[in-house]
Amino acid sequence: MDINEADFIVKHSYKISQLTKLAQKNNNIDSSLYEKNDVKRGLRDKDGKGVLCGLTEISEVTAWDNVDGVRTPIPGVLCYRGYNVKDLIANCEEENRFGFEETTFLLLFGKLPTKQELTDFKDILSDFRSLPKNFVRDVIMKSPSSDMMNMLARCTLNLYSYDPDPDNTSLNNVLRQSLQLIASFPMLAAYSYRAYRYYDTNDTSLIIHKPQKNLSTAENTLHILRKHNDYTDLEAKVLDICLILHADHGGGNASTFTTHLSTSTGTDTYSSTSASLGSLKGPKHGGANLKVMQMLENIKENVKSWDRAKVRAYLEKILDKKAFDRSGLIYGMGHAVYTISDPRAEVLKVYAGKLATEKGREDEFELYNTVAEVASELITNQKGLEIPSAPNVDFYSGFVYSMLNLPTALYTPFFAMSRISGWCAHRMEEIASGGKIIRPAYMCVQDRREYVPLAKR
Repeated sequence: MDINEADFIVKHSYKISQLTKLAQKNNNIDSSLYEKNDVKRGLRDKDGKGVLCGLTEISEVTAWDNVDGVRTPIPGVLCYRGYNVKDLIANCEEENRFGFEETTFLLLFGKLPTKQELTDFKDILSDFRSLPKNFVRDVIMKSPSSDMMNMLARCTLNLYSYDPDPDNTSLNNVLRQSLQLIASFPMLAAYSYRAYRYYDTNDTSLIIHKPQKNLSTAENTLHILRKHNDYTDLEAKVLDICLILHADHGGGNASTFTTHLSTSTGTDTYSSTSASLGSLKGPKHGGANLKVMQMLENIKENVKSWDRAKVRAYLEKILDKKAFDRSGLIYGMGHAVYTISDPRAEVLKVYAGKLATEKGREDEFELYNTVAEVASELITNQKGLEIPSAPNVDFYSGFVYSMLNLPTALYTPFFAMSRISGWCAHRMEEIASGGKIIRPAYMCVQDRREYVPLAKR
């Protein structure tokens, strides 16, 4: 008699629940032991600063400066290869061009490209914007999933089978693999979403648009995702800004550290990238903007008039664990590194305002600003902070994606489409200058015990 997976789950549910209690009981380490043994939980010092465990030249996240020998908070600065990301974006706006490809070149190769180098680089990416023959049919269409990050990871691992030299970790081969992944991620995400919509939600249209060689990454992404290939210049430019801002964020964030860690073992590019995707998927990392969106939707449902006093009253309920998800958190506020401000949020706020004007959603944009201002006051007072809590990039990114009419299922994959450039740069850096497997230490605090024979337990 055949028993399906659901039947097995029902059959063993009670035993599993009992084993879960046992696992909970015997995997709960006394929190006081961390302080006693000076263990840096989460690889962070007591003040929240990350424990220094590596060096990089790729990007820098700065929130402090030394002023007359005193560590002093400053407005946040994000630099790619020493260049302020705000300067990169400002130049693209001044010259009215797209900048993600230039940013990717800079991250990978450590220099700003010449005009010819950038043209040649775009040509390479354009040629690599094609998936292996029958890949869409055999991999994406045959097993669609509602979780786009898992689909992206699955597709990435499947590309290993189509690679003529998948395990070669020479810099030349890894660069070739990296360029192919950077170029193909938009298609993998968009096609996975379309397959899911068609097969699992009874969408009447199965849309598989091919990318266009003359379009930028941002333009191609909107081109292949939208039914009629239509988008405005502002929409494409704002998406391009999002891609630039999310391309890298130092070597210590969870997904990029995963890249360094997995690369140090000598594993292949596809396995390393899949591991990083798994890290990014977590709601404490790449999925954070969804929580902001859900929170704002909850505020809109419960605060009918968006005046400051009523917004403040409801945010107080959220902080008191009496509203929204009752976590006591106002999502999108504060950052593990930045103090006075998150430079990415500052840039994105400007472009969110421009897009809100084009989309007729100015009132909603003002609500976001009101929530940010009031939340900063409340959190600062509640925690007795010396530096006011500021919105981070997740606060505005979800709103921007919603104005671009992007499906929420693709919010985190869009983050991955950008961050793949940083991951590939860090993988190449680890291969070129690492050379040693990353192996931090864990102290075992379990007492030694004598083995007891089975018959005597």
